[in-house]
Amino acid sequence: MAEVLVFVDHVDGAVRKPTLELLTLARRVGEPVALALGAGAAGTAGVLAEHGAVRVLTADAPEFGEYLVVPKVDALQAAVEAVSPVAVLVPSSAEGKEIAARLAVRIGSGIITDAVDLEAGEQGPVATQSAFAASFTTRSRVSKGVPVITVKPNSAAVEAAPAAGAVQELVVSFSGQATGARVVSRAARESTGRPELTEAAIVVSGGRGVNGAENFAVIEALADSLGAAVGASRAAVDAGWYPHSNQVGQTGKSVSPQLYIASGISGAIQHRAGMQTSKTIVAINKDAEAPIFDLVDYGVVGDLFQVVPQLTEEVKTRKG
Repeated sequence: MAEVLVFVDHVDGAVRKPTLELLTLARRVGEPVALALGAGAAGTAGVLAEHGAVRVLTADAPEFGEYLVVPKVDALQAAVEAVSPVAVLVPSSAEGKEIAARLAVRIGSGIITDAVDLEAGEQGPVATQSAFAASFTTRSRVSKGVPVITVKPNSAAVEAAPAAGAVQELVVSFSGQATGARVVSRAARESTGRPELTEAAIVVSGGRGVNGAENFAVIEALADSLGAAVGASRAAVDAGWYPHSNQVGQTGKSVSPQLYIASGISGAIQHRAGMQTSKTIVAINKDAEAPIFDLVDYGVVGDLFQVVPQLTEEVKTRKG
């Protein structure tokens, strides 16, 4: 069977969930071959094999940690030459899309970004995308070269499928551009204990209606009761009520969780562009004419300061 190359997103050997989703999608097209780079790469083999990787290519060198994306592109290009895959799948993060774009240029192939589904086709993998703020759904395939496809987190359910997962070391020759931009320092982001926004199965977001930074405690309490990530609209971020790293929308992050709860968010197109592909959307807003109600599955017309605390208490009661 044809092989599909999957770029592994991991932190010191801990594989992140979007990679496991890619392995699930890759099995629809062929046999997944995973590529893990950097410190802890060899330690990823076990979990990758559990989720369908027939082979795990690894490479570790100082360049992967000390410089920006080019060393990873060099390694991915070497893997493409070694494997001759029918497609290359990359997580659709900011870094992942840059790596994918650089690879596509190098190997002379077409690229599809932010896919939300993938299936086998007679002439190659067919990707589904949401376009124009999720107003349209498109299905497309790459017509030239090896398809390079980035896939948004939460696009597929993770499915275990034990495979051999044989570990093979990949020999990488770094290009002259690999050391062009050095990472001079790193600072760990303060942990909130909540899931990463773009990977969370549940997201609770607050907007202008929260009416102040101190009132985001109401949003955080609901999120914590659900084990969810916290998001914010652009209006809330611009007002300084919540960090930009939590902004959901066209100029923030795109999320596609199983459940999205929008509290005090009117539903401007800028915000909708970042969350409209969520599987189930719930809105809480005291304005019955708010645009957000046009796309929700469930809407609650009411004061969020009354509704959200009651919802939080109900969740806590049902959980235990």
